Amino acid sequence: MHVTYEQAERIIDAAITKAQETETPSCVAIVDSGGNLKAFRRMDDAWVGSIDVAIKKAKTACLFGMPSGELGKLSQPNGQLYSIEHSNEGLITFPGGLPIVDEQGVLIGAVGVSGGTVDNDHAVAQVGVQVVGVVDLPKHPWRT
Repeated sequence: MHVTYEQAERIIDAAITKAQETETPSCVAIVDSGGNLKAFRRMDDAWVGSIDVAIKKAKTACLFGMPSGELGKLSQPNGQLYSIEHSNEGLITFPGGLPIVDEQGVLIGAVGVSGGTVDNDHAVAQVGVQVVGVVDLPKHPWRT
């Protein structure tokens, strides 16, 4: 099962509205459950470099079934997953990427946001994901 086009558009619309409220030009990416780009939007004046970062945050959250920032905690020097960001053609391990999980607990995709501080990116992503009525993923041994 993959995130639908309609769900992806609703997520992006909500995330963009939140980014506008914070006056933060942002990029918002949605990937399907395979980590493939499903939908994308770049606000006026959002950094060009944020395009790749938003997509990779979404991909990271999808491939590892956890918020990108949680993977970041595990990938610090001397951590169990140190240097993991070099795998999978590049990952982003700071906040702003969140899995999209359906009501049955199935991962259907992920959202990634880039353009502001990592706290702002995470908040914008959260607002987007919440519009599809998602639930958290089941506990994984690596998740804190």
